[in-house]
Amino acid sequence: MAARFLPGNRLHLLRSGAEYFPALEAALGAARSAVFLETYIYAGDVTGRRITRALCEAASRGSTVHVLVDGFGSRDMPAELVDDLRSAGVRLLVFRPEIFPFPWRRDRLRRMHRKLVAVDDRVAFIGGINIIDDLDTPHQVPPRHDYAVKIEGPLVGEIRQEAERLWNRIARARLRPDWRLRVGEGPAPPRRGSQRAALVVRDNLRHRRDIENAYLAAIESAAREIVIANAYFLPGKRFRRALLRASRRGVRVTLLLQGRVEYALLHYASHALYGTLLEAGIEIYEYRRSFLHAKVAVIDDHWATVGSSNIDPFSLMLAREANVVVEDGHFAAELRRRLREDIDQGALVVTRTRWLAQPLSRRIPSWIAYGLARFTMGVFGLGGRF
Repeated sequence: MAARFLPGNRLHLLRSGAEYFPALEAALGAARSAVFLETYIYAGDVTGRRITRALCEAASRGSTVHVLVDGFGSRDMPAELVDDLRSAGVRLLVFRPEIFPFPWRRDRLRRMHRKLVAVDDRVAFIGGINIIDDLDTPHQVPPRHDYAVKIEGPLVGEIRQEAERLWNRIARARLRPDWRLRVGEGPAPPRRGSQRAALVVRDNLRHRRDIENAYLAAIESAAREIVIANAYFLPGKRFRRALLRASRRGVRVTLLLQGRVEYALLHYASHALYGTLLEAGIEIYEYRRSFLHAKVAVIDDHWATVGSSNIDPFSLMLAREANVVVEDGHFAAELRRRLREDIDQGALVVTRTRWLAQPLSRRIPSWIAYGLARFTMGVFGLGGRF
């Protein structure tokens, strides 16, 4: 399904929690009627407690506050925070609670990976930032580096409606029919600016390939430059071929990828693609300054996306994701400038000569990891796209 662009929005790019969480707290502090918050991870650290307090205060002022967390990503959410939210009247639901011990069930990988907030049809946030402190990076060098977008204008209405639809599905599944909502009530939010933007989601029903297709359409139409920053980069055949075609027709393609190991299988499997990409003239940089968690892209200085979707099989084929796609030169230029800063200040270039000169002992683990990743996708019936 094609992205539905709405004009009249005002967008503000936020880099990492230092910019995101103060803006989120301010929005929650001004909430008057309804709040929707979706997150994959809800941690019990300083940030988790701050946001819990803001949500509870919004509920105490009379706002109906809805919080949806993922059953796997938030499985360690402290009972203390759960009790605080429920005692304040916050409606809390869990997407696919971890109740089955079998790791190879396909349903177990269908996670709610979205990071989405909507407040009062007035302001919304979309991005890759969970409710977790930037310094809370187990086994990684902090701070976590990520992006989100603050949105005001007509698109806020679509974001709220999407949150309501998912909320209703989970309320029904959790046997809470009294919490179900009427979707789309009330007037559309007024224009707040001049920027065109669209909400693009991925689910397992009507929107299975919407995020991937939005990327592919922009890549296929690129004339000058593609810059992609992604934490977990293991694209399928269609995506790889689109990037290779773009590079071969003269488009400068730059990838900013995770340079530190978090999930070993994905990390080393992605390395198996480097040789083909470098041979085609694609530039690859690995972010080494800290833990890269971004899922953003800029194409030809006028198209940009920020969201929760990685470019890997789990995000593009299994998880529920949400991205905002923007057609605006000023926003794209700002994101591009920040990504170039990330590359200049925190990344190391992967040169074709150095990569291809690696000894066989360093290449073999990558190909083994790639084979295991393909096998895993095959087990879940997704091997054909991978």
